Amino acid sequence: SSPLKSLFQYIDDHQDQFIQVRLAEWVAVQSESSDPAKWIEVEKMLNITAQRIREMGGSVELADVGTQQLSSGAVVPVPPVLLAEFPGDPKKATLCIYGHVDVQPAKKEDGWATNPYNLTEISGNLYGRGATDNKGPVLAWLHAVEVYQAIEQEIPLNLKFIIEGTEESGSFGLRELIMERNDSFFADVDYIVISDSVWASRNPALTYGARGSVKPCTLLGEKTSLVDHTGKILIPGVTDDVVPLTDSERKTYQNISFDLEDMKKVVGVKHFLQDTKEEVLMARWRHPSLSIHGIQGAFSEPGIKTVIPGRVIGKFSIRHVPSMNPPDVERKVQEHLKQVFNGLRSPNRMKVTSAIGAKPWVGKLCDNQYVAGGKAIKNVFGMEPELIREGSTVPILQDFQEVTGKSVMMLPIGGHDDGEHSKNEKISRYNFIEGTKLFAAYIYELSQV
Repeated sequence: SSPLKSLFQYIDDHQDQFIQVRLAEWVAVQSESSDPAKWIEVEKMLNITAQRIREMGGSVELADVGTQQLSSGAVVPVPPVLLAEFPGDPKKATLCIYGHVDVQPAKKEDGWATNPYNLTEISGNLYGRGATDNKGPVLAWLHAVEVYQAIEQEIPLNLKFIIEGTEESGSFGLRELIMERNDSFFADVDYIVISDSVWASRNPALTYGARGSVKPCTLLGEKTSLVDHTGKILIPGVTDDVVPLTDSERKTYQNISFDLEDMKKVVGVKHFLQDTKEEVLMARWRHPSLSIHGIQGAFSEPGIKTVIPGRVIGKFSIRHVPSMNPPDVERKVQEHLKQVFNGLRSPNRMKVTSAIGAKPWVGKLCDNQYVAGGKAIKNVFGMEPELIREGSTVPILQDFQEVTGKSVMMLPIGGHDDGEHSKNEKISRYNFIEGTKLFAAYIYELSQV
């Protein structure tokens, strides 16, 4: 449409600057939040982001979110949360954009084909840690704002940003900050949008749901009593509250262009635990799942070592769905593990603890944000969006919805094969540049509804 034509042209003309200068600079910062020793890099990344926003005319506050006690006993300050806004007009609606600029750990020896902190373009893909999760999308939002300014076109919404630096390690203090600023920073916010997810296929999507998580730690030896060969959770009572599947809901999965063979190549497996596209998608998004993802204390170096460790910790998580109650899930897990362990008559001891937990989230497809998002996708990509869920957990989604009561939506631009937390993370040039257009179009379309 004509109001967007000039915006899109500017983005096309400046894509090399957006990628080779801006994105490369952001990817180069090793802002790994899981290691407090690297929190100085996280703060460096937050300061770079703050400086960019100030250069664009926005005001920035780096809000204190408290301290954390390390395993050594030392107490250190948590990286602050960036709160920013651009000059507004009370007659306009206000959109708040959430993102994070911390990343998962990455080393070349983990199997990366390139240096993970040196943005490298190969065959149209931009490889680097944070390229898709979540530095790339955050930067694309700032570029969308910059484009309006550059062509001197009035931004049709009031814009605010909330950007954190510990999303990958638990979002320390973020919920408390949202509660504290609910009557000030968030008071005039109408909509909250999050672009911290990816498409399910090669087609653009709007995300309307994400699973929650419960993360217990226990004995490694109990893993065989947790799931069966199809991935079904065997812990008694855990899935009792899952809402039964209806025929109309089943049909929604048939319209998603998810290619099983393509996805097998992406994840490197010969077959999935489920046989059909619909079953695989429901296993990823709709049904609870249990995954073992950590062993601590056992010998893991090359070679042979026959010493039996005195203490081993097994870590697993349960992704739960709406209608499941996390405290109830945790209680049932503990009861089951203790019952199985007692039946072993082992002379050893077992302790079950729970780490980070988060609630699932479901958005409202009739919301103005989804209407505007659909129109923006049609403008940029020439097709209707796929309506998808997210199999992983984004804790802040439900926090925003519960605490602020505002409209919340996920608007992804990452590709289905971006490998967010794995080696060779990337975002394609196409997704990054067309995603920037999408954000610019979304700002326009949201102002129209």
